[in-house]
Amino acid sequence: MQKLPFIPNQIYNRRADIHALFGGSWQSGIAPSANFPYIFIFSGKSGHQHGYKDGWDNPNVFSYTGEGQSGDMEFSRGNLALRDHLINGKRVFLFESESKGFVRFISEVEFFDADYFETHDTTGNTRIGIKFFFKRLGAHVPYQATLFDHNAKYAADPFEALKIIPPNETERKGLVTSRVGQGAYRKRIIHRWEYKCAVTGFDKLNVLIASHIEPWATSNDNEKLDVHNGILLSPTYDALFDRHLITFENSGKIILSDTIETSAFEKIGVTGKEKIRNLSEFNNEYLDRHRIRFNNNK
Repeated sequence: MQKLPFIPNQIYNRRADIHALFGGSWQSGIAPSANFPYIFIFSGKSGHQHGYKDGWDNPNVFSYTGEGQSGDMEFSRGNLALRDHLINGKRVFLFESESKGFVRFISEVEFFDADYFETHDTTGNTRIGIKFFFKRLGAHVPYQATLFDHNAKYAADPFEALKIIPPNETERKGLVTSRVGQGAYRKRIIHRWEYKCAVTGFDKLNVLIASHIEPWATSNDNEKLDVHNGILLSPTYDALFDRHLITFENSGKIILSDTIETSAFEKIGVTGKEKIRNLSEFNNEYLDRHRIRFNNNK
């Protein structure tokens, strides 16, 4: 493994300690260097107004929004450099914003997947975004990329890459979206739950279902894209959860509806002893609302 030019968790003056030494635009979120085989990527709260939202989906996988403040994102400039960094021999270094002009070095990462999602641009208009999935350098991710291969060349046009016809304005809404089961959002849920059913640990991804905890129809724009509003379940538990026939305490313990006999639950393998062990406080905010619907369903 090559020596790191930065120290993990150390704070740097972005302009003086990074760009003055290595090059790259100090104003861009994605900053390839012309003089070194480096690409610097920066993540922070300031991008939210442009429809950017990044984060660690699990300890080894970071999801990162591509560049472009208005209109559909395309694989050009920084986005293209990121997608093809491995075949071009470039290294990618991830920084997170600390305060004005200062950033914290997190890790060297490498691209392994990407997908499209529906978001908004600077003006608030709906557009197609690109979500990159990076893994920490050297980490093993037990997930096979389903759309992108870094050894392949993809067209700059996202609709061509997805093999669909560009929609008109009427068709556009919801056609290429991050709704459950589609695109980048499903992938984020898979990574968040570390490639297995949140309840049973079953790990066949082609069977598992990514669901919203707070339903899509009643979620606001932020909640629709929030990885904490997602849960990965095997089909039996997903069907019961979606119909509010089971729910979970904030401790993760399952709650069974009394509208179904215990013996009926047992016939489909639901014992009432199940427990989700890695809920976050952010999941609990959505589970609180799910339990209200569960109680109203009695």
